[in-house]
Order: sequence, then structure tokens, then C-alpha cells
Amino acid sequence: MVRTGKKIALAAQMACLLEVSAPKPGNVDRYHDFAGTRFEDFLLSAVAIGPAMEGAGRAGVGQTIWRAVRDTRRLVRTNTNLGIVLLLAPLAKACFRRQAIGELRQNLAQVLTRLTIEDARWAYKAIRLARPGGMGQTVQADVAEEPSVTLYQAMALARERDAIAREYVTDFAITFEIGYPTLKAAWGASGALSLSIVQTYLTILARVPDTLIARKRGADMVSQVSQWAGEVLSKGGAFTPQGREGLAELDRALRDEGHSLNPGTTADLTTAALFLLLLDDEHSSSVTLSEAKPIGTGRKRPFTQGDGWPEPLSLGNHNVA
Repeated sequence: MVRTGKKIALAAQMACLLEVSAPKPGNVDRYHDFAGTRFEDFLLSAVAIGPAMEGAGRAGVGQTIWRAVRDTRRLVRTNTNLGIVLLLAPLAKACFRRQAIGELRQNLAQVLTRLTIEDARWAYKAIRLARPGGMGQTVQADVAEEPSVTLYQAMALARERDAIAREYVTDFAITFEIGYPTLKAAWGASGALSLSIVQTYLTILARVPDTLIARKRGADMVSQVSQWAGEVLSKGGAFTPQGREGLAELDRALRDEGHSLNPGTTADLTTAALFLLLLDDEHSSSVTLSEAKPIGTGRKRPFTQGDGWPEPLSLGNHNVA
């Protein structure tokens, strides 16, 4: 079935909500805030992108990116979702012309190769508004200047230093070949969506060094973080007691004062995988969050109903297929 704008928007919003709610090491979640960025900021940001994603079929990718970032900025004061928006905007546009999940990547390839200088202009404007940390400057295609290349070409120039840019020039290889298959398999085997999200996040982090950490702390540190994630996976990750102990240790290691070890790019890629899962007819009608407990010891949020989820959250009536 061809997806409507409302269903695509709902899938995008749900993906953002589910990702930030899962207790992933080093990230903001239901149990941990950052200084200046709270869990609620991410909830508001998830809601904010809905109209832009609903209109993605009629707008250029760059315009969708700009609208989503602009609408987010009206509700929150910090950058919470630029990476997510950069990933979901072309995916959402590709969804309007496909019949099944297997066709989406083919449509996406066409969307990406047809990106224009005008798309770059709108995207650069959005990036300047979001003001993400850890970007630095490049000799070519600096977002502070007017673009002279298409958005696809700009992403190609940044592919070695940014995993999200690399997705644009590989037809979203991380999302389709690592994130989505891992998430689908983990959820199918366990029935526990929150734990499956954490497992997917760990898998991406172990296999793809987080480029946000790399820009902030360098190649040696990001390689160490990926190694740590791989070690947790070798113990079973989110699905075994030993693996969950490893998750808690990893969480403590990643929560430094300046959040310089926050695997933010990995979280964005996990959201893209969730978006695909929510558009998969096989799974979209039975999304349920199983109970999950917080990990680590960072700045925890107070809860009145114990350390786990207050109640299992069922989204089974929200069919986005």
C-alpha cells in the first residue's frame, strides 16, 4: 500500500519517541537529562517534525529539512534532531512512491541523486538555525556560505567525517544493511521493542564509529567506544544479565561532564531504522514497548513508580502501514 502523508508523519514521530525513550548508553532518555537538554525537549521535537514529514511528498528534500528544523526550533532552544531530520527527510519523500519496504531503497536512490543546489540552500539554512556542535569547517561546501554544489555533492564531500552524510551517497547503507535488519531480527526474536532498540544501537555503534564522538574526541577515542560496544554485544547486549551489566558500565563510561562521548550520530541512525520498521507491514500494527530498566548512574530523573517503565506502553492501535 502506498503510504499517505499522515501515516508517514506518524511513523516519523513514533520513531523519534521510541528512540529517545529507550535507555541507550550515553544518550538522553527517560531516566537521564543533559545539562541544557531534557527528555521533554526530545518529545516536543518529535511532535514538531510531523507537518514537515507529512508534506515531504510535495516539497523538496531541502525544504522538508528546513521546515522540520524551523518548527522544532519554535518549541526547543537547542539542537535535538538535526541528524534525525537529515535522515528522515529523503526517506519520507521516497515513501510516497513505493508499494513495499523492498522498493523503498530503490526510490530513495532516485530521490538522493536528484538533489539540487536549491536543496543544499535550504539544508544549509536549517543547519545554521540548528547550530549543531562539533561541526568545524571544511574547505569546500561550508554551510556558512551559499552552496555551489547540490546537496548530494555536499554530502559526498563530507562522507569521510560524517556518517549521516555517508548515508546520502551509499543509499543509506547503514540504515538498510545494519540498523533495520538488526532491529527487525531482535524484535522478532524477543518481542521486546525497547531492548531491541538498545541492541540495534549497540550493533551500529560497534560496527560504525560514531562520527560525532570522532569530531569531538578523535579517532582513537571513537575506536575505543566502538570496541566497548562490541564487548557488551559479545556478552549478549540488552538480552542477557551479563550484557546488561556491561551496558551499565558503558553508560557510566560515556557520561562525561561535557557529553563529548555521547554517541549522538548512532542514535540518529537508530531512529532511521525504527522509521523503516514502523513502515513495514509485518510489524507496524503491533508496536509494544516491553518493560525496561534504566542503565548507568548518570543524572537520573525522578520516578514515582519504581525504576522500570511506569506502565508498558502499547501502540497497537496506531497502524502506520
